[in-house]
Amino acid sequence: MRKVLLLSGIIFLLISCGGVKKTQKAINTGNYLNAINHSVQKLSENKDKKGNQTYVQLLEEAYQKHIERELEQISYLRKDGNPANLEAIYNGYKNLDRIQETIKPLLPLQLYTENRNAKFSFANYDNNIISAKEELSSYLYDNAVNLLNTASNKWDYRESFDDFVYLNEINPNYADSKSKMEEAYKKGQDYVRVDMVNTTDKIIPEKLEEELLNFNTFGLEDTWTKYHTNHLSDIEYDYDMRIELREINISPEQVNEKQIIKEKQIKDGQKYLLDNDGNVVKDSLGNKIKVDKFKTVKCNFYQFTQFKTAQVTGLVSFQDLETQQQLNSYPLSSEFVFEHVYANYDGDKRALDNDLVSLLNLAAVPFPTNEQMVYDAGEDLKNRLKGILTNHRFN
Repeated sequence: MRKVLLLSGIIFLLISCGGVKKTQKAINTGNYLNAINHSVQKLSENKDKKGNQTYVQLLEEAYQKHIERELEQISYLRKDGNPANLEAIYNGYKNLDRIQETIKPLLPLQLYTENRNAKFSFANYDNNIISAKEELSSYLYDNAVNLLNTASNKWDYRESFDDFVYLNEINPNYADSKSKMEEAYKKGQDYVRVDMVNTTDKIIPEKLEEELLNFNTFGLEDTWTKYHTNHLSDIEYDYDMRIELREINISPEQVNEKQIIKEKQIKDGQKYLLDNDGNVVKDSLGNKIKVDKFKTVKCNFYQFTQFKTAQVTGLVSFQDLETQQQLNSYPLSSEFVFEHVYANYDGDKRALDNDLVSLLNLAAVPFPTNEQMVYDAGEDLKNRLKGILTNHRFN
């Protein structure tokens, strides 16, 4: 038992030392945040544990070095004077504040060997954060408005939109950024006019057509593309999407029959065991020995398979309405198979295997109508159309 406890203690010590070494290495390589986070995690578990004293020292060292480096970096960025540095300055102050707020709940942290509390130079960064946020907000707003007013393509509008989104994240409702953001979003959209054409000689179920054109149910994650099946007069469309159903093939209703002859030996009572001379065999006590008696049973099994298929093929094509150029086109096809199996028999049912017996409980069913077959084929067609919309890129 003592050996087990000793081994467990050694393993725990190795793990602990490994954590300390990694934390020290993080400090030595300038990865102060990693050292801070790991030290805080260990001390949060038990800050008064003597085995965690090293983490108090490491946290004190890592924090001081991190603060000094970050403040030097912020000072440099300030002197550089480039407004593009404002985001880094703002995030720098935010991170400094976040780190010290993470450490504060642990205080005080005692260093027993030095008979003192660990020292952390905390500061109030509120004014720095507010000032940096205002400068950054002004820069983001001016940059986004300039992009919005001078945009030469949709990518400029989208970049403007992203700036307005970020601006509203750090400074909600800044000036008229919300309305400007909506304007950039609307102008950055690709508007697609959708038409569905049936060039087959068959009628498409109205419900299927509605579902194929209801893109809202497709779960498309495309921020910048809007598909309109109902064309709006006040929208200048960028692209045309044509869904053409070219061919619908429906097979005749078929019933295929297959006969299977099954034989099986089954138990049919008992009989006395006879020797080669025809005498009854007895056991050591003189009792007559009985054995199972078998007989062969036969059954004619008739399996019927109802079968009908529907295949729908078409083409999805895209056109640039500004240049009148034909863009990509994609084949569209789907097939639905109706198959129903049932059976009956003639003879002794005991000759049948269980999988065949189960079919005897089934009977013929009405074949689906042609309209239903086309609709069922359309279920897969919707998935294929969704795949095309997901993978296609206009620019």
